[in-house]
Amino acid sequence: MNINRRTFLNNSALLSSGLFLNDDANQPSEFRPTFTIPSNFSLQIFATNWGFNGSADDFCAKAKEAGYDGIEVWLPNGEKAQEELFSALDQHQLAYGFLAAGGDSQFEKHQSQFQQSVEATAKHRPAFINCHSGRDYFSFEQNRQLIEFTTEVSESSGIPIYHETHRGRMLFAAHIAREFLQADPELELTLDISHWCNVHESLLQDQEETVQLALERSGHVHSRIGHAESPQVTDPRAPEWSEAVDAHWAWWDQVVKHRIDQSKALTMTTEFGPPHYLAIVPYTQQPLADQWDINTHMLQKWRERYTPTKG
Repeated sequence: MNINRRTFLNNSALLSSGLFLNDDANQPSEFRPTFTIPSNFSLQIFATNWGFNGSADDFCAKAKEAGYDGIEVWLPNGEKAQEELFSALDQHQLAYGFLAAGGDSQFEKHQSQFQQSVEATAKHRPAFINCHSGRDYFSFEQNRQLIEFTTEVSESSGIPIYHETHRGRMLFAAHIAREFLQADPELELTLDISHWCNVHESLLQDQEETVQLALERSGHVHSRIGHAESPQVTDPRAPEWSEAVDAHWAWWDQVVKHRIDQSKALTMTTEFGPPHYLAIVPYTQQPLADQWDINTHMLQKWRERYTPTKG
């Protein structure tokens, strides 16, 4: 059957709005893990402003309305922008986590930028700091210096500081991250395992021991779903992605179980990204799905799955 271009675009728009989708189409009636979620388990869910066009107040209002506990953002540059952000956070009663990073390709400059970024964010007492740490081409010992610095800041401030499993950064691949985890017992991760799926072109079936170590050391999660050819599926509700979706829920279950067993809280950010992380229609640049809608879907599913068990 032939389908003309206008029909295809109209159907794409309907998919983006969710009219063709059933969130529970491929989920059991009781979408729960196999273990009990105790009443004292603390899970805070954060929204990303990545791809959001609008003011800090607009973003915070929308995040609050959607049911988020807080937001994860970069600390704005400039006193005025920071005042606007903290005013909006206060008005809408939202928690906040900050990202931190260095940008230079030369290690000494990068290290200085990284330390300044971490220190600047720590002054504002965020719920956590998520680090885009180092570079994949820095030496092992150079990248370790960044971990050692954040360990000191975390111990002195009491702020959890996590290092993200992110392409292009020090923890870009599972086998490389394992070396850092074994060398630094205090290292804790922001688990964005979608990156590793892409890097290793698999759902990591052949690196189970390494993945288990990472799950045990994860204190913050970015709940984006990746697959062998990309760090982001087009839409996690689409049935063609069921294998990747199931794999990620199995990993996240283990993170939650480890945090419960350790009597520790967990934070999570729904982090499906905008175009071009989100696939687009050629020529028109129209997204194949709606980023905010997907992220609120992930928010709702995490609430459904990990809210403490009643009774």
